[in-house]
Amino acid sequence: MRSLIALLLLVLTLCPAPSLRAAVPTAEPATTELTWMSVRLGGRKIGHLQIEHRLENNTVMTTQTLSIMLNRNGKSIPFTNVSRTVETTTGEALSFSARTSMSAIDSTVNGERQPDGRYKVTTTVGGASHETIMEWPQGAMLTEGQRLTMLAASSHTGQHYQLLMFDPSGLQVVPVQMDVLGDEHVDLPGGTETLNHQRQILQQAHGNQIMDLWLDKRGQARKGTLSMIGRQLDMLACDETCAMAPVQDLDMFRAAMVESPRPLTPNLRESFLRYRVHIKGNATQPLIDTDEQHVFNIGNGEWFVDIGGPRSGGQPPPVEEDKLPNAWLQSDAPAVRNLAAQAVGDASNDRQRMRRLRIFVSRYITQHGLDIGYASALEVVSNRQGDCTEYAVLLAAMARAQGIPARVVTGMVYADRYANTSRVFLPHAWVQAWVEGRWQSYDSALRRFDSTHIALDSGDGDPWHFFNATDLFSAMRIEEVFPYWEQSVPGPAPPPGATSGGGR
Repeated sequence: MRSLIALLLLVLTLCPAPSLRAAVPTAEPATTELTWMSVRLGGRKIGHLQIEHRLENNTVMTTQTLSIMLNRNGKSIPFTNVSRTVETTTGEALSFSARTSMSAIDSTVNGERQPDGRYKVTTTVGGASHETIMEWPQGAMLTEGQRLTMLAASSHTGQHYQLLMFDPSGLQVVPVQMDVLGDEHVDLPGGTETLNHQRQILQQAHGNQIMDLWLDKRGQARKGTLSMIGRQLDMLACDETCAMAPVQDLDMFRAAMVESPRPLTPNLRESFLRYRVHIKGNATQPLIDTDEQHVFNIGNGEWFVDIGGPRSGGQPPPVEEDKLPNAWLQSDAPAVRNLAAQAVGDASNDRQRMRRLRIFVSRYITQHGLDIGYASALEVVSNRQGDCTEYAVLLAAMARAQGIPARVVTGMVYADRYANTSRVFLPHAWVQAWVEGRWQSYDSALRRFDSTHIALDSGDGDPWHFFNATDLFSAMRIEEVFPYWEQSVPGPAPPPGATSGGGR
């Protein structure tokens, strides 16, 4: 799955771009400055970041190009994100755009300020475009506005403040708490520099995500670090030769695996299972409650996760958005609607429709591979290839095309053996559909849902939802797994119907 990609994209948007100075007279000629950074994970080089800053006619254009090579179970996958913002020299947003490419999959977003102050946003995924009008979020900043704010704060050691960062790729506002830690001597590939250390804290239910930045006297980021899947991600300013040095293989998919304390046989997978898990950090609600999964905090960073005994009321009922098309679930596209109608045939109720849709999608994707980027439903209809995320987005879109509310779930699933590793939980994705008054899970990739599916987050199919679960893969340790008939750990009684995992 591509939860790791979403984190790297967030890193790009949180890294302030370089600037020449706050303002220049209009008459001065255009000036351009390039900054290069090496991107390293766990000490191994995985790519580079190029930042181009152009100042012309009292506008600031910042173009950031992140290029990395992902490796998943021996498959090398090139990934590029190009983000461009145009602002006034005082940090007022004028336009933004972003393009994300992985393998042969591209998605783009373009936003232009209109005369009335609103923004026309065009999102294109798989060749299909969707246009909306959005109000600019109050207080939100693009790259130049962020730089000016952090530069102003750099002389106030000990100051705490908030930045509302607008992310062009995800079209979302990221509220970040900032701490000014003061000037420090920092070793970089080109030598030691005196830089201002500021810390960004992104607060979320899964636990705080912290990124440290070191800024020069113009507010340019010269170094950035954060933790990702248990490893340190570094972005270090250096010259072009250093930034463009060859990448080193690092299997990010393997790093996201979580060991199982015991083998989970087929009969256990079909039963109610209780997991006792330990999660590092200060998460307030690291896993979600669903109509099939119930989470209990037992203190000291430990949680019970009960899966099985499905019943309604574990999560809120659907809202209108759960039935609507979007850039990733193009349920209104004729190709998706026709395919869904073909799959359900003469089914008379939603339970029959979802079962037929699940079977159809399981058979429809004929090339299963890890070298496909996060594709939209329309792209999957066309190329019929992908991994678990492609199965999930296609099934969710086809369900919505039939008027059935559906969501894409991010989580983990058990495998007896994967990539020469035994008894592990792997990143995974599947679908929830609203059937007979509750959310029910359907897994087209594995052709069945069972009690080894641990849900971490759910959403509308946008890959940015996968970011919410990224850190959990390295922060979680499964201490114990046991079925309803074992009582090795005291706790809440199993729910009614706990003898069945509800596999479909």
